[in-house]
Amino acid sequence: VQLQASGGGLVQAGGSLRLSCAASGRTFSNYVMGWFRQAPGKEREFVAAIKWSGGFTKYGDSVKGRFTISRDNAKNTVYLQMNSLKPEDTAVYYCAVDRYHGVITTARDAYDYWGQGTLVTVSS
Repeated sequence: VQLQASGGGLVQAGGSLRLSCAASGRTFSNYVMGWFRQAPGKEREFVAAIKWSGGFTKYGDSVKGRFTISRDNAKNTVYLQMNSLKPEDTAVYYCAVDRYHGVITTARDAYDYWGQGTLVTVSS
């Protein structure tokens, strides 16, 4: 599985961005796709995840109500719609896949393939 993240950029506080993560190679219904982010000097933190089958989702507390994760199975692509962006959302955003656990987990060690990251900068 290879992951290609895109859609990052510079946006003003209160604005919106949509990130995309295109997966190539084989994908299976039990896969979980996740988004994590890492700000300078901070640990990589869980943002959101979705299961390919059923579309079950989970969000980190800091983004609930503002971010929405979705997937297009036909395109093997996962999206992260980010609204009401805040300066503290500034980070490199990574998509990742958990091929084995079959349930959504927030633990980054559970995800075994990672995309290259896309930078999101929110200005105040």
